[in-house]
Amino acid sequence: MLWLPDWIPGSYMIRDFARNVSRLSARTADGAPVTVTSVDKSRWQCAPVRGPLRVDYEVYAWDLSVRSAHLDQHHGYFNGTSLFLAVAGQEDRPVSVELCHPEGVSDAWRVATTLTPLAAPSWGFGTYTASSYDELIDHPVEMGCFDLVEFEACGTPHAVVVTGRHQGDLDRLARDLKRICEAQIRFFGGQAPFARYLFQLMVVGQGYGGLEHRSSTSLLCSRDDLPLAGESESQPGNGYRGLLGLCSHEYFHSWNIKRLKPALFMPYDLRREQHTPLLWFFEGFTSYYDDLFLVRTGLISVDSYLELLGQHITRHLRTPGRFEQTVSESSFHAWTRYYKMDENTPNRVVSYYVKGALVGLCLDLLLRQHGHTLDEYMQHCWQRFALQGRGVAEEDLLAALDEIVTAPALRDFMRQALHETTELPWQALMEQAGITVSLRAGEGAQDAGGRPGSRKTVLPWLGVKVQAGEGGAQISHVTPDGPAERAGLSAGDCVVALDGLRTNAANWEKRLQRLAVGDSVSVYAFRRDEWLATTCVLTEPPLDTCVLALADDPVQRVIAEKWLLDART
Repeated sequence: MLWLPDWIPGSYMIRDFARNVSRLSARTADGAPVTVTSVDKSRWQCAPVRGPLRVDYEVYAWDLSVRSAHLDQHHGYFNGTSLFLAVAGQEDRPVSVELCHPEGVSDAWRVATTLTPLAAPSWGFGTYTASSYDELIDHPVEMGCFDLVEFEACGTPHAVVVTGRHQGDLDRLARDLKRICEAQIRFFGGQAPFARYLFQLMVVGQGYGGLEHRSSTSLLCSRDDLPLAGESESQPGNGYRGLLGLCSHEYFHSWNIKRLKPALFMPYDLRREQHTPLLWFFEGFTSYYDDLFLVRTGLISVDSYLELLGQHITRHLRTPGRFEQTVSESSFHAWTRYYKMDENTPNRVVSYYVKGALVGLCLDLLLRQHGHTLDEYMQHCWQRFALQGRGVAEEDLLAALDEIVTAPALRDFMRQALHETTELPWQALMEQAGITVSLRAGEGAQDAGGRPGSRKTVLPWLGVKVQAGEGGAQISHVTPDGPAERAGLSAGDCVVALDGLRTNAANWEKRLQRLAVGDSVSVYAFRRDEWLATTCVLTEPPLDTCVLALADDPVQRVIAEKWLLDART
């Protein structure tokens, strides 16, 4: 029996990789054909044979993402979950794979992977080996004429390969990544859990994403996110700052999910969904630490970090679903709700990334009130579970917290944070920690928060998000119980006129600027191909945009800087 995974670890959605397999056939060592029968969508049964069995098949590879496989004349990239058939019952046996230089491409093509070479030169084509199928699929492969830069972090070799046209300063990228990697290695005890590490970075016009592996990460970014030679290194631009945060996030996963992991994932069952309620810890706490390491290592300033944190909180406040779904439920239902978003997702779903990070922030500040830190807790979990080869359940994580400090208030906080939809006490805790919190109205679709507002007056609120539509502004999201919903508008409606004037996504905010809170506004739209006319009463916009700053009081500033910088290397 042969089978191919239906999902890839780290991306919790059934992706049916077998749909890209074609021309699958089998034969004996002497070339005699062997009957192959499809058992289900991702399994094949071969007729019994004596001796070796050869299976040939093709895989369609045109997904330029970090999850699957892509091949053209410029590069090749794949995850083993998209390509390598497993032999049922033999998944724990050692395997080898030969990577051959593709025909018709440049002789300068090289290979970048952390698979163990068996008969292959450094960065070259040849034979590689893995101790099991699980290991085989956890080392993605990049092939092509990539750029390469190498560095060491705490004595462990690291490398960055960059595929795609760019003018980035890779030496600066390596210097900055070295600081992040060394800080995280020291955070978890000073010894990297891998013999070497690889950052695989695909550069495109517009893109963003990452996926963690045991000794590498696959990353996708916009070419403008890379730093340019000669740019000031005092503060990275927004794009580069985001790229560093993404690298920090995926690197932290080398500990938190690849080795410290849910017991349910030991081992992974790659043929069906595996629902865990713990993604708030593995993704959320990782999201708390990713940007925190940027400020701890001095790559960004405290003010820059507070801007990022303010944007993070803004995303949380702009999610009505935080009052509908707990972060534990969000983790459990990631497969069908978070990873399969639609126009109603913001109203019914809370992000385990965003809220999980705020749970981590609140827990950190609460622990500090008891003379401890979240750092201690994470390090304790690493030693108690990961280094012992143990997976965790929720009760294990809570028991480990009790071993740091026994405090009923902490237990009560965790129960409410994980299993209730009441707002987290992030604002009070941050103010106690020396951070001033200001909430204001958003100033348009491009206002991500984190900075003071620039408008003297706020835009009246309709309670919708819009995007470009055919002949107008198409509504992509309607806020529950907002003016638009009360007027009968829905996601998908295409608004063609607002207050008697033609409108579209480009002039939407300009049209709203002409109006005031309390105005009764005529709205003309199409729902599919049917005409719709209604009236909306504009209201005050919600105060859902967060701005953070260090407190003016010197004593409070010391408290805040100790929180943000006390692990600085």
